[in-house]
Amino acid sequence: MAMLSNDWSKAVAEEFKKPYYKELYQFVREEYAKTVIYPPADDIFNAMHFTPLKNVKALILGQDPYHNVNQAHGLSFSVPLSQKEIPPSLVNIYKELQDDLGCYIPNHGYLKKWADQGVLLLNTVLTVRAHQANSHQGKGWEKFTDAIIQAVNAQDRPIVCLLWGKPAQSKASMLTNPKHLVLKAPHPSPLSAYRGFFGCRHFSQANEFLVANGVEPIDWQIENSESNT
Repeated sequence: MAMLSNDWSKAVAEEFKKPYYKELYQFVREEYAKTVIYPPADDIFNAMHFTPLKNVKALILGQDPYHNVNQAHGLSFSVPLSQKEIPPSLVNIYKELQDDLGCYIPNHGYLKKWADQGVLLLNTVLTVRAHQANSHQGKGWEKFTDAIIQAVNAQDRPIVCLLWGKPAQSKASMLTNPKHLVLKAPHPSPLSAYRGFFGCRHFSQANEFLVANGVEPIDWQIENSESNT
């Protein structure tokens, strides 16, 4: 596992010393040694690598990584540029973005542009066995990502937290900072998007909040990739 090298390493330094993390580290090492695990080991902490804590403007919380070939790369809901197929939940995110802000639907699902602008695309579990959804739940990742969420909560500046679906919303009790905005909606998965994710207008609400607090809004438009045309 690639170590955290930016300000996150200090923010969660205590976690690396705890017994649960040592057990988690050993478990993950053994899993990578004996079977196919996603994302690639060097990508596990990409959400934090791409979005330093000092830059976080928004948090989008996913559950566990995509578990099919060439999908997971360490950012929730995102897939690599080389992946031609956009996952169904992300298709629905793009549809809501189009309805909310008029963004066109791009030809790929690579969301690094958001991460580079301060959107922390965090999953609550950071690894998964190939083709076995939720296979690394309950192994310790949740404690570690809770520490990440708590570090975000402790930031003394306006941040938007977008919680989609019950697992993400279960973290709401940790988000107690009065300077922050917490937005909740059903998950964008095809199973639940029609129960209120569509029409939630979270993207425009997030930007309105940021602008009202003197923070540069997020450009949510993911541009088409020429390599995918």
